[in-house]
Amino acid sequence: MKKLLLLFLSGFLCIYCNAQKYELLSPNGKLKAEIEISQGIYANLKKGGSEIVRLENLSLETTGISQQSLKYKIRKATRRSVNEIIKPEIREKASELVNSYNELEIRFRANHAITFRLFNEGLAYRFSTSFKEDLIIDRENLEIILMTGDSARFQSSESFNSPYETPYEFTNLKGIEKGKLCNLPFLIEKGNGSFLMITEADLYNYPGLWLQGSGGEKLTATNPPFPETFTWKGSTYGQGQVAATFSYIARVTGTRTYPWRIFAVADDEKDLVSNNMVYLLASPCAIPDVSWIKPGVVMFDWWAKHNIYGVGFKSGINTETAKYFIDFCAGHGFRYFLFDDGWCPGDNLLKPVTGLNMEEVTRYAGTKGVDVMLWVIWHTLERQWDEAFSLFDKWEIKGIKVDFMNRDDQLMVEFYERVAQTASEKKMVVDFHGAYKPCGLRRKYPNVLTREGLIEFEYNGWTDEANPQHHNLLPYIRMFTGPMDYIPASMRNSTKDNFRAIGDYPMEQGTRAHSMALFVILNSPMTMLPDSPSDYYREKECTEFLTKIPVEWDETRLLEGEIARYTVLARRSGKNWFVGAITNWDKRDIDLKTDFLLPGKYKLEAIIDGINADKRAEDYRKIEMVFTAGDILKINLAPGGGWVARIMPE
Repeated sequence: MKKLLLLFLSGFLCIYCNAQKYELLSPNGKLKAEIEISQGIYANLKKGGSEIVRLENLSLETTGISQQSLKYKIRKATRRSVNEIIKPEIREKASELVNSYNELEIRFRANHAITFRLFNEGLAYRFSTSFKEDLIIDRENLEIILMTGDSARFQSSESFNSPYETPYEFTNLKGIEKGKLCNLPFLIEKGNGSFLMITEADLYNYPGLWLQGSGGEKLTATNPPFPETFTWKGSTYGQGQVAATFSYIARVTGTRTYPWRIFAVADDEKDLVSNNMVYLLASPCAIPDVSWIKPGVVMFDWWAKHNIYGVGFKSGINTETAKYFIDFCAGHGFRYFLFDDGWCPGDNLLKPVTGLNMEEVTRYAGTKGVDVMLWVIWHTLERQWDEAFSLFDKWEIKGIKVDFMNRDDQLMVEFYERVAQTASEKKMVVDFHGAYKPCGLRRKYPNVLTREGLIEFEYNGWTDEANPQHHNLLPYIRMFTGPMDYIPASMRNSTKDNFRAIGDYPMEQGTRAHSMALFVILNSPMTMLPDSPSDYYREKECTEFLTKIPVEWDETRLLEGEIARYTVLARRSGKNWFVGAITNWDKRDIDLKTDFLLPGKYKLEAIIDGINADKRAEDYRKIEMVFTAGDILKINLAPGGGWVARIMPE
């Protein structure tokens, strides 16, 4: 018995002695990652001596890797530091991004490696392999250990077949039952008011990352399995979903890198809004010439075609209606008109509906300086790939909106990149709907201007989930990962009490000023307007104000904000600033400091809540004033209210 005990202790001590430990500091020295390699890979992220998160069991389980005895035998550890400025091709948040980090790469004798990057804003790691033969990835392991008292905001799903359009849940970690599927981004709220955001970047030829609850302080990573068969019955919209899967998650080439796993640290809401790790960790631009990519405002006909009035033609999906939209876009400087669902049969992209002459419409749009886009169901596009892209090219279509993917397994992730690449070759921009969260594809293919992956305006047609509280979650959670197609600035507005979900005549929850402020607050270089041209013609003053708001920005700052409660966000374009402020269903008064401006005098134009906006949500006032940088601006928000301003140097 004593001999057995001595052998056990000897083995334990040997393992402990063989453990390799490393430390990695952020460039400003405030974050520290403690990394240990023993019979596995472990990492502990700390700030000021306090643990933020502990990562355990970091590994890839593969079919095809030999030399298991050398799996954690270190061949070499290499460090490097980077401090540079990145200039995005599309200025979705800023014209310049600081890319500063310290890196540690640990290469193992078994032909794989793990790389850690520590930014001032958080930690990221990724695996890489270097094998001649292809690999099957059985699973990727990651256990995330958090602290007692931590809470989380996230979306969940019953399965991996998901449109990523569920409400954000808010619970302590113990409230996330074992096995519950949670998609990213996943936001942890610490007891001291700080945050930890979990998401991923540089996702290519590999399935997306999900998290599962444990009923405690641990989260476990999981991925959608590799598809084996698909469903092809029922509604066209729901076809092409996974019916059966293999036991593994990916088939990959033996030499490659894998997606970055991101653990971003934020002291407050401002740090969440300013974080750019998803973009910075993505692959660089793969398009040689990006000059043809044009961000802009989109008018689309899904609801709006039903709500045209005061015209001499029958509205619908037809040539006359399309020209009416195009005339409106041309008259207001809006770049795109989108034919949404219904312009063709769902299973045939090669045949527009009766009454729609696509060649005539695109030719007319060209004379007006307006670009035409088309909505497509993903599996129809995949089936008619060559014919559809050739026909769209012949029609001079400038963009596509791809919908109902509702998956992020490896095959679907590959489909996204194939769309982006082929569209770039045809000089088309892309909007993904029914889509998973952004993971950096927009950096590699800047023609991917926006995507869904959230509850957006359309949900007002059948639920009350796209409400002012939801609007005050989006900038801190979904917007962290990249642009989002929310569809703001409706002219049909409602208070909490008089809101009704109406499918063909949806209204926005919140005041007129609130809805217009979303145009500034919610980030998208392709911003869609939900109403018909008739509504915007009627509301001439508000429409004229919207035409002055850009969709690309040189600088973005959260001035004030508290998640789920209120948001005051400023964006700069050239010398002009645009500021949006919104509140949840609580009335709110804000003293806005203007010390973010350079010294001098400024002219302000603003759309603000009217005195009766609490009873009639459309009530607003337009104000103009001159003030000096540093002055306090009084903002009075009605319940569900808003305030949006254009600020120009005098």
